[in-house]
Amino acid sequence: MQRHQLFIDGKFSDAASGAWFDTYNPFTGKVWSQVAAGGAADVERAVQAAHRAFTTGVWPALTASQRGALLRRLGDLIARDADKLAQIEVRDNGKLIAEMRGQLNYIPQWFYYFGGLADKIQGAVIPLDKKDYFNFTRHEPLGVVAAITPWNSPLLLTAWKIAPALAAGCTVVLKPSEFTSVSSLEFVKLFEEAGFPPGVVNVVTGYGKDVGTPLVEHPLVRKITFTGSDATGRMINQSAAKQFKRVSLELGGKSPNIVFNDANLEDAVNGAVSGIFAATGQTCIAGSRLLLQDDIHDAFLEKLTALASTARMGDPLDAGTQVGPITTRQQYDKVLGYIDIAKQDGAKLIMGGAPATRAECGNGWFIEPTIFSGVSNRMRIAQEEVFGPILSVIRFKDEEEAVAIANDSAYGLGAGVWTADIGRAFRMSSRIQAGTVWVNTYRAVSYMSPFGGYKDSGTGRENGMDAIHEYLQVKSVWINTGAATGNPFTMR
Repeated sequence: MQRHQLFIDGKFSDAASGAWFDTYNPFTGKVWSQVAAGGAADVERAVQAAHRAFTTGVWPALTASQRGALLRRLGDLIARDADKLAQIEVRDNGKLIAEMRGQLNYIPQWFYYFGGLADKIQGAVIPLDKKDYFNFTRHEPLGVVAAITPWNSPLLLTAWKIAPALAAGCTVVLKPSEFTSVSSLEFVKLFEEAGFPPGVVNVVTGYGKDVGTPLVEHPLVRKITFTGSDATGRMINQSAAKQFKRVSLELGGKSPNIVFNDANLEDAVNGAVSGIFAATGQTCIAGSRLLLQDDIHDAFLEKLTALASTARMGDPLDAGTQVGPITTRQQYDKVLGYIDIAKQDGAKLIMGGAPATRAECGNGWFIEPTIFSGVSNRMRIAQEEVFGPILSVIRFKDEEEAVAIANDSAYGLGAGVWTADIGRAFRMSSRIQAGTVWVNTYRAVSYMSPFGGYKDSGTGRENGMDAIHEYLQVKSVWINTGAATGNPFTMR
């Protein structure tokens, strides 16, 4: 049985309590590792270490170019160990080895990009309306960042947060999900090898109430970046507001994937399958609401079920597997519960709708790819985030109705539009209330392009040039170049 310790101030150590918790392999349903169960005392040590690293010693003395060089070196090390880290991710969260290898081989780009951006953050000289004054702005790091990541893509989403934070000059305390902590604890070893000073990046594992809450509430934490549920995000936002902390929240989604009658149906069918059954539907951008125009509804549904029924389920470490297990037992039970809710609300089950009992699924937490038709947008299955391989199919007549249905949601993270009409593509991308709109594709992301949500899907942006400004604050500097001080009781 492997054991993984906390990483604080450049050293691995047990939790102050000496406690451990089990982490399970979703494919076997069995414990494969134990992880240190951190608590408030460990959070205190980690935040103090991050604060020291931010205010004294090597890190604040580095130039922006030197920080960038460290980030690029880290990117090289991740590329070197990509396959090893991908294998750990699969054991931890049950996602496919093909996808995890793809993610790990792509993650270095975040560190190359933000490493290059580190010394490109420029202030401005302000052309004032006042004589004899020189005014300019500086962009300065916020300080200690609390980065809280989910269980579905642990290292990819860690890169989205840590790369811009470090490029900005901040330090970090990372709290990974208690369900998928091992890859983060292996990943953090690379920071020391890359040459980052102790305390710049720390990892405290444990449960939300024991680690997440004291981390969010710590007075030395100046910025919180969180990916997870909207319920938890709301609590974090409320807590952060008490101390005026900056927050970035990437929360849930109930993304519409809209297919018009002029779309290339073969491409759109592939896009619908990718949107909901890739990653077993466990993505915040899952296209869980499929909106089909009336006159293609039946033909499209026939093609969709034919393709989805061929999905190969089984061991996520097998390169041929297309649908893996649900990551946690709790989530498995939740998804099955939503299937029952959909049936009770009157949705028509046309595929799946049960635990997968195929021999190749073994004892894992598998659910058959599931499709409901006849769904009303007011049903719970269409309004609430399921986070599993469950697709709701909704009819629409025209553009107006498609927009109305798409926007009739508390969420606004992503959306898909399938059409051959370029005018319609522009109109729909303008009118849909979502942070990302894909046209004739789905689930495309890049380190270069901003990502984030509207409405209950969160606040702030990750990726692209927008992301680094989430970790910076602007200072205005005024220099008197010779003006007399004058009357001290009037504004200059």
